[in-house]
Amino acid sequence: MMNTSSSLSDQAYDAIERMIVTLELPPGTVFSEGDLSTRVGIGRTPLREALQRLAAGRLVIALPRRGMMVTQINASEYLSLLDTREVLDRLIAEQAAKRASPEEREKLRASSNRMKGAALIRDQNAFMRADRDCDDIMERACGNPYGYHAASSLHAHCRRFWSMHRHLGDLEQSADLHAAIMNSISDGDAIKAGKASDSLIAYLKSFARQALNLE
Repeated sequence: MMNTSSSLSDQAYDAIERMIVTLELPPGTVFSEGDLSTRVGIGRTPLREALQRLAAGRLVIALPRRGMMVTQINASEYLSLLDTREVLDRLIAEQAAKRASPEEREKLRASSNRMKGAALIRDQNAFMRADRDCDDIMERACGNPYGYHAASSLHAHCRRFWSMHRHLGDLEQSADLHAAIMNSISDGDAIKAGKASDSLIAYLKSFARQALNLE
């Protein structure tokens, strides 16, 4: 039987993460559990569980006697995040290429195609949804729960950063780089998947330096 509290906690996590990533809750926003519970339509207990997960991923922090706050983006910390993501993403891509089920490989191709389609028509919202789907499928397909949990919050931070500086990004280039990873995983080519992952991170590092006026 499904644990209802766990299910609602997952729903709350997804809803709040989306609000943070899309800047509906911008950095520095202070909120109470009660206000957020009303906003997402989910009770306090599962909401609190979701906020604990978001705090563990450093997307929100607790403010004594004030509630919670969406974290700010720190330039040096973000570049360190990308260094960490580079290692994790390569591991996940290589393991997913070896371990993904046939169904997961097909889902990756479909998500990759949706991402490229969204980039062509410059639909940022559809692009971000497809990006999250690709990350989620790949992280689960790798068969490494430690890698999955470590990477998921890093990817959320990166999607938020992209949302903040999307005017500097190249959707089609990003979609092509993501597609190279997904298609390599679908083909079962671990070496190619790892190299494709490194290429995406190199692009994201260049994008970050440009957005942060570091180049």
